[in-house]
Amino acid sequence: MKRKFIAFALLLSGLLMGGCAKAPQAEIDATNAAIENAQLAEANIYLPEAFAALQDSMNVINVAIETQKSKMFGSYTAIKEKLGLVQAKAIEVENNSIAKKEQLTNEVNDLYTQLLAMAAENNELVNKAPKGKEGKAAIEAIKSELSVIETEVSALPQLLESGNILDAHAKALAAEEKAQSINSELKAVIEKYSQKRK
Repeated sequence: MKRKFIAFALLLSGLLMGGCAKAPQAEIDATNAAIENAQLAEANIYLPEAFAALQDSMNVINVAIETQKSKMFGSYTAIKEKLGLVQAKAIEVENNSIAKKEQLTNEVNDLYTQLLAMAAENNELVNKAPKGKEGKAAIEAIKSELSVIETEVSALPQLLESGNILDAHAKALAAEEKAQSINSELKAVIEKYSQKRK
C-alpha cells in the first residue's frame, strides 16, 4: 500500500512539474534579438513587407505563449519550433536587407557615373544646337534644366554617405530620366537642323 502511495505521489509530482513547464525564454530572447538585428539592418525600410511579416509572426507566438501559460499543463514544443523558424527568417531578412542596401548603393554609383558622362554630352549637344530666334530661348531653358540636374547629381554622394540610400536612388533615377529626355530632344533638334541644311 505504501509503495502504491509513493508511486502515485511521484506520478502526481511529475504531472504537476510537467504542468508548470516554463516558457522557452532563451529561444524567445534569441528570436527577439534576431528581429532587432534585422531592424538595425534597416529591414523595416528596405524590406518593409518581410519585416512586418516577422513582427506579425512574433506577435502570434507571444499570444500562443500566453495561452500556454494560462493552462495547467502547458506545452511549448510547437512554440519552440515556430520560434526557431522565425529566428531563421529574421536572419535571412537581415542579410537580404544588407544585400538590398548594397545593390541600391551600387546602382546609385553607376547612375552617378552615367549622369556625369551624360552631362558632358548634353553640354556638347547644347553648343551644337541651332541658335535661331526660337532656338535661343529653347537653349536657355535647356541650360537651366541641365543646371538643376547637375545640382541634383552633385548631391548624390552626400546622400549615400549619410545613409539616405533610397532617397539617393530615387533622385538618381529621376535625374537620369530628365537627362536622357534632354539628350534625345537635343539630338532630334540637331538631326532636324542638319537635314534642313542638306
